[in-house]
Amino acid sequence: MNKAIFLDRDGTLNIEVNYLHEVDKLVFIDGTYEALSLLKVHGYKLIVISNQSGIGRGYYKSQDVEQLHQYMNAILDKQSAAIDAFYYCPHVEQDQCLCRKPRTGLIDHAVKEWNIDLTQSYMVGDKESDVMTAVTAGCRYALVLSGHSISDVLQKKYSKYLYKNLLHFAQHICGNEE
Repeated sequence: MNKAIFLDRDGTLNIEVNYLHEVDKLVFIDGTYEALSLLKVHGYKLIVISNQSGIGRGYYKSQDVEQLHQYMNAILDKQSAAIDAFYYCPHVEQDQCLCRKPRTGLIDHAVKEWNIDLTQSYMVGDKESDVMTAVTAGCRYALVLSGHSISDVLQKKYSKYLYKNLLHFAQHICGNEE
């Protein structure tokens, strides 16, 4: 079985931009290339799990998101940091779908498709909903401070799982494996 890092996209890999779907607005967070490359070297599959409600709201189309993901991966591939798979939920909260985080439909699909061992895997994101996704799915988790503002209450609650950014997280878990 494979181990994976399930990654929220906006605020974890790239600078948070509301409803990001345009390639010219993509800016990776400092350390993202190094973090992803390090995780790959340590045998993790890299799988993006992202809510993209802008599709359901009519702001953009699935093709826009897929084009952005292809563009992201073209850049990441040059850094030996390519994402193995992108999964996204196009629905709005009111749809009550099974794929929108904090529900686990996207992770469930990835587990089957990639033969993932959840006990050896992590969900990394910048919101408590990412943590709740991990808890429900049965994998470990980390919160990064590179995206949405995390309240002092939540920082205290998740202090053992809190990292400055994805690179800080990757260095921590990869250093602990050696």
